[in-house]
Amino acid sequence: MHVDMDAFFVSVELRRRPGLRGRQVIVGFPEGRSVVLSASYEARALGVRSAMPMATALRMAPSAVVIEPRHGDYQEVSRQVMGLFNSITDKVEPLSVDEAFLDISGALRRLGTPLDIGAMVRRRVATELGITASVGIAATKFVAKIASTRCKPDGMLLIEKDRTVEYLHTLPVQALWGVGARTLESLQRLGIFTVADVAATPVAVMHKALGAGGVALHNLAWGIDPRPVTPVRVEKSIGAEETFAVDTFDDDVLTKELLRLSHRVAGRLRESGLAGRTLALKIKYSDFSTISRSKAMPAGIDSAGQIYAGATGLLRALGIRPQSVRLIGVRVESLEPASSAPLQLALDPREDNSRAAEVVGDAIAAKFGRAGIVPARLLKTTRNTPERGGREGF
Repeated sequence: MHVDMDAFFVSVELRRRPGLRGRQVIVGFPEGRSVVLSASYEARALGVRSAMPMATALRMAPSAVVIEPRHGDYQEVSRQVMGLFNSITDKVEPLSVDEAFLDISGALRRLGTPLDIGAMVRRRVATELGITASVGIAATKFVAKIASTRCKPDGMLLIEKDRTVEYLHTLPVQALWGVGARTLESLQRLGIFTVADVAATPVAVMHKALGAGGVALHNLAWGIDPRPVTPVRVEKSIGAEETFAVDTFDDDVLTKELLRLSHRVAGRLRESGLAGRTLALKIKYSDFSTISRSKAMPAGIDSAGQIYAGATGLLRALGIRPQSVRLIGVRVESLEPASSAPLQLALDPREDNSRAAEVVGDAIAAKFGRAGIVPARLLKTTRNTPERGGREGF
């Protein structure tokens, strides 16, 4: 089973503002170079899509209501969604904050048929969380994902195992995982436009055209997807980045943003019970060229102070920048459970005090919300504030 919330951020906002139901609604920041984080289906009907520049979206839907995001609320509802899934089966594989695969084979005797379980999931999401979900049910993960996509919004679709191939062969080739714009061009040059065309093409031809990816597409076209639902997904890195409203050379602006990002990343590390042994800095210049620099840390890190010190050191090591900076980001890699990470003893007691203060801040934020807890240096607004619609993670 693949369960996907419908227009998740928008749906969470509409719980607070039900009068906007049925209207064009966009979640994102309305100014500068921010992007659409989520759009209602009324706005999508006009061509608005996630990750689209906000300026473009507002040209398509000039009457849309724009709501600034409240990420804390989305994370809380996401935890509730995943908790609901885990009450049904212990085999839950989250894909993002608002979707997951569920292996329900072990729950059939207890909860009924797949359609019974799907209906129960949709009902509980609606009554307990006040949002809607689409549910796809099939014998494989790939087909379940297709089913949930095809029944959106607020629908449910079951693809019977013995009808899997028949159903797949009615779909355009873009329905297959891994078929992006470039792959689509390659397939169309071969006269392949549908999933049925892929299935009818000899596997040797697919391999010659697309390598191992062509073989994988051929298997998918025949409904072959042996991957199990994997409940535990090990994060390889945790990071955050922001795009500035105006490109900048200003070191003060860059280091202040690094401080804010360091606290965001550190909070996510501690929340996940992880620490990392590698620190990376990312810079995107005004011409969209991107550079990354990284360094190994002597021990696992999970505090903003350590991340910020390392990130600013990497920034200084870059020397004089050839262009103004459009985007800056920080990432912690080589993750391991914090409980097993070697402890780096600090000679300066202020370093331990800094982490202890962050842990206290975590507890306060968990109870009262994180919005009011910021480093003192960030209380004063800079003259070049980054867009808050930037991507998290890189």
